[in-house]
Amino acid sequence: MNHVSGRLRSQLIRGSTCCSLAARFQRQFPITCRPLRPRVFARQLQRFAPRAAPSQTDPEAKAKKLDQKVLDEQEQEVRVRQNQVKRPWHREGADDPPTVGVEKEAAPVREGRLLTTPTRLLKLILPLSTTVEKDRDNNSKHDYGRSISPNDTIRPLALLVHPQQPLSYVERLIQAELPPVIEDGKEKIPSVYFRTEDTEHGDNKPTTRTEARRRDEESASRTAGPTHVESYSGLGHEGPKRQGSDKNWVRWSNSTELGDFIRDAARGREFAIEIEGYNVEMRVSVPSFSDRTYYMRAQLRKLSRQIDEQSQIKRECDMLAYNRANLLAKGGFALLSGWWGVVYYVTFHTEFGWDLVEPVTYLAGLSTIMGGYLWFLYISKDLSYKAAMNVTVSRRQNALYEARGFDHKRWEQLVQEANALRREIKVIAVEYDVDWDEAKEVGDDVKEVLSEERSKAGHRVRSSEKERDEEFTEQERKKKRRRVHKRGQAEGRASVVAWSTVRP
Repeated sequence: MNHVSGRLRSQLIRGSTCCSLAARFQRQFPITCRPLRPRVFARQLQRFAPRAAPSQTDPEAKAKKLDQKVLDEQEQEVRVRQNQVKRPWHREGADDPPTVGVEKEAAPVREGRLLTTPTRLLKLILPLSTTVEKDRDNNSKHDYGRSISPNDTIRPLALLVHPQQPLSYVERLIQAELPPVIEDGKEKIPSVYFRTEDTEHGDNKPTTRTEARRRDEESASRTAGPTHVESYSGLGHEGPKRQGSDKNWVRWSNSTELGDFIRDAARGREFAIEIEGYNVEMRVSVPSFSDRTYYMRAQLRKLSRQIDEQSQIKRECDMLAYNRANLLAKGGFALLSGWWGVVYYVTFHTEFGWDLVEPVTYLAGLSTIMGGYLWFLYISKDLSYKAAMNVTVSRRQNALYEARGFDHKRWEQLVQEANALRREIKVIAVEYDVDWDEAKEVGDDVKEVLSEERSKAGHRVRSSEKERDEEFTEQERKKKRRRVHKRGQAEGRASVVAWSTVRP
């Protein structure tokens, strides 16, 4: 109440002040106007005066203050980032020196990997350290201080190579990433050596006499003399670990193809790449047969599913087409049987006899032969039952394929790709000396379909080659006849000229 009464008192005072000012203005400028009463003026001011906002409680005020603080912090952070982008010297830690006195320890060398890719290429990942040190013995202190990069971390190097490329190509790729070695004050490109485990004379030696005697007996039972045959497992990095710490390594020539090198290295778990002058030996795990053919087998399974779906439609269409061809063949036999019955009945059970039937049968048979001959000339095929069946079946097949939505060109493309993948996987299986079970990947039905289509393709290729050879021989015969004819004409002219010169 006291607060409200105070506000009313202040408004009344303001109203009286306004009335006094209005009276003074009227005395100076005499204008007839009606002065406002103080109470009325105060009431009008109270009506148009802005109302005060309701008082907030303490929790609401604290929450509002906290929200405003968070917003201010976010705005400040955004401004700092903008300033860092515009002015690099505003970044955090800009005043600190770029290098710290404490040296970091070199990261341990990890094992490299040889990965397969969907593009038939091999991805070689090498743990090539960016701080490869030089040889302390062969270089001075100044030369020893040189390094590839001031970074102490290991950044793996990825190389894409083809199995048919030689090891020298991989060597050139690695040398391109390394600085030259300084020997006797001269720069030299570092050499790269490739080594594989010698499993025939490895470190897996017998520990007792009994075990040694047992191994000798087993080897003697397998062969009478010393063996000179390498054994391949195809396990690669999936194979058992060697027990010994020191392994016997065999260095390979850089002219060897990468595929042959990997095939031999697959007998062990890994192969080594040594860089001369840097004291670096990188171990690379060897891919197994399953790793090497992973993408090929996945693509083959994908194609097999598509071939299986299309083969069902093709099988149904072929069956319907062959059934119709068989019905046509049976209908032809029934027609001939009916014709035979008519001839027999007219000949022996009617008064017309053989005198009328003989010319009719002769003309009918001759007309049939002439019609068949003209039909085979029109289709330009061999005069055989198989050719006639193929013509009737192929037409019906094409009609059914179009009605069922079967694309024969797409089918041939799928079969060719699947057979190409099968051939590549079998080649790799021979390299790794692994028995690949094709039925587990594609299934018995798809395997049979692919084998059948491959045999058909081979037959078509042989027939086309035979036709080309026949055309070539026919052309050669024509050329030979022309040469003989020209030679005969030349000899005839020469004889005529000689005879004319001999005459007196």
